[in-house]
Amino acid sequence: MDLLGNLVLGFEVALSPQNLMFCFIGALVGTLIGVLPGLGPLATLSMLLPITFYLPPIAALIMLAGIYYGAQYGGSTTAILVNLPGESSSVVTCLDGYQMARNGRAGAALAIAALASLFAGTVATIVIAIASPALGAMALQFLAPEYFSLMVLGLVGSIVLARGSMMKALGMALLGLAIGIIGTDVNSGFQRFTFDIPELSDGIGFVPVAMGLFGITEILINLEQKSGRSLSAVIGSLMPTREEIRRSIPAVLRGTTVGSLLGVLPGGGALLSSFAAYALEKKLARDPSRFGKGAVEGVAGPEAANNAGAQTSFIPLLTLGIPSNPVMAIMVGAMMIHGIQPGPQVMTEQPNLFWGIIASMWIGNVMLVIINLPMVGLWVRLLMVPYRMLFPAILLLCAIGVYGVNNSWVEVLLMAGFGVIGYVLYKLGCEPAPLVLALVLGPLMEENLRRALLISRGDPLVFIQRPISAVLLVMSLLLVLAFVLPGLKKTRQEAFKEA
Repeated sequence: MDLLGNLVLGFEVALSPQNLMFCFIGALVGTLIGVLPGLGPLATLSMLLPITFYLPPIAALIMLAGIYYGAQYGGSTTAILVNLPGESSSVVTCLDGYQMARNGRAGAALAIAALASLFAGTVATIVIAIASPALGAMALQFLAPEYFSLMVLGLVGSIVLARGSMMKALGMALLGLAIGIIGTDVNSGFQRFTFDIPELSDGIGFVPVAMGLFGITEILINLEQKSGRSLSAVIGSLMPTREEIRRSIPAVLRGTTVGSLLGVLPGGGALLSSFAAYALEKKLARDPSRFGKGAVEGVAGPEAANNAGAQTSFIPLLTLGIPSNPVMAIMVGAMMIHGIQPGPQVMTEQPNLFWGIIASMWIGNVMLVIINLPMVGLWVRLLMVPYRMLFPAILLLCAIGVYGVNNSWVEVLLMAGFGVIGYVLYKLGCEPAPLVLALVLGPLMEENLRRALLISRGDPLVFIQRPISAVLLVMSLLLVLAFVLPGLKKTRQEAFKEA
């Protein structure tokens, strides 16, 4: 009954005219940035983060959430029609979605992708509603040692589950921790690594780092690429055949399950979920050779997984206050802008915010199906816009957004500097996601580490004497050992090589 009452409260909040409007704006903008290659939810959320300062907290978070899971819908449109993933989690959709389009089944592929995403989003919303109260109640028992151990698990997960080399991911995490300690030590009052620059006394802000690494870097990468865009597929009927539906249903169910589980993991989310779902479908298929030639399961499974993964990644954020991926780190920044401390207290102290966001996810998923299928012709026309006409506006929005946070020109220079750093990291094959997570988690880890040692009078055994803390540290160790083993290491590499 409590769950039902909380959901009713959430729908009352989400269905208010203002929140409904911002949910629609989020879904619309999410679809737009998903369709346009070179933007992506990370860059867009980074650019819009300063704007949310002028919005009510609930409306701001509903809009940002809609942009994130809306991008998963839009990314599939370009992946299917022009073999160009608008969003990174849609990379695997290109493999079979584009082949279906070339075989005259573009409309069916688009419909299956949208309906799979709707089903997965609905299930993921129910999972969030059921799991969050239990996790939130458990999190109320957390003290400094437990929070430190939980953050260690999150950081280890982001390293282990990152694409590419684990050593490079470790290096990115260490760099993020190093950037995070710049500023004034809250305990001693001494300034650390500020080089006598007054603007660095409060540390390097999250906004210029995120905008630089994801906004400016994306501009540089896309200006370097000179790929043309042409629509050769005829969309045709949106109605799938009975055989396509029969093959899609099990794939959607499996993809939803995979995405719901992996979305909760640190470092998980939509990207890892879609790769894992495609690998699973190919492994379970009676004829794996069909994949890459227009297998409908190769569209249904990953599209269900990436939407489920995008939404269940909100569970650690809403219940524990821990971001599981860079997008959730931006959501943490949005909450802090409004003076909201992420964690289990949000559920008890601000139930309107907590349940309003959850209810808005279901409403947003319904909106996305309506936005995507009937308006597919409009989204396709947008693909013809040359990128050279888009990037000046994106660059201007980034600069205005960063300057507007603290009216600091130093932060604009920092954004530009991190844009160059991000481009260099891209060339070196280093994924910036662990860096961003470490930047967010680093100061919190330091704070809880010092608090735990202060309470225990400097005894480090406090982290293994408390049961929950010990379990979290053991999980971190097992995660490292598991992915160091040759068999699992090979599986990890194969999952990311599917695309």
